[in-house]
Amino acid sequence: MRVVLDANILISALIRPKSVARQIYEGARSGRIALVTCDAQFDEFRRLTRYPKVQRYIRPAEAGAMLNELRELAVYIKVNEKVDVSPDPADNFLFTMAQASQADYLATGDKEDVLALGRHGKTQIVTARRLVELLKL
Repeated sequence: MRVVLDANILISALIRPKSVARQIYEGARSGRIALVTCDAQFDEFRRLTRYPKVQRYIRPAEAGAMLNELRELAVYIKVNEKVDVSPDPADNFLFTMAQASQADYLATGDKEDVLALGRHGKTQIVTARRLVELLKL
């Protein structure tokens, strides 16, 4: 099962160790799901974890450790094409990853722009909670 996680899910997994976001991340660590990633996601993750409001909850070393683990754990996609479907152009890389990897799911907390689309090609767009329910994580 290939899954694209929005950076907000990854950050939630860091901040809340007992969250559904963390359950998804642990599912990837145990091999139950295959996370998909790309350079744009690494860049977004680094940018978001440097926000002062995020740094109140996580240390830079924790963010760095997760990023390093993602490099080892996730299926890396080199994105050569561009997809333009999101109302927020900054989110288009998520859809590009989903399309290039033929991901089964894209999990996000972005209800207005990403989740509202519902589906992109074969990829179903869901909340973290719904993904945990669907995959019985």
